[in-house]
Amino acid sequence: TVEVRINQIITEVPFGDGVINAYIDTSGGSLDLELGELAEPDAVLMVDYATAKAMVVERNPTVVMQSFLEGRIKVQGDMMKIMAMQASAAAQHTETAERIADEIRAITN
Repeated sequence: TVEVRINQIITEVPFGDGVINAYIDTSGGSLDLELGELAEPDAVLMVDYATAKAMVVERNPTVVMQSFLEGRIKVQGDMMKIMAMQASAAAQHTETAERIADEIRAITN
């Protein structure tokens, strides 16, 4: 597993105050996906709600590249860490992706 600490800012959320702050942290040896933010992330990923949902919950792979090219996904910080995390998740595709999608569904429903 790649050690990565990523803050996520999800905008245009159709509930609450319109923004979700969450993070992914694998530095402890397991996947932690929680609401809130890390003090010293490797990167910050900013994305609108519809794109985040298509990427993670619906797991629509074409959305990622299209959204990045259209500027709906913005990254500050270490892009290589995000790419390494995606490669690692692809290698462990089913279990990790399903777990992340389930956790995000629980947070957003």
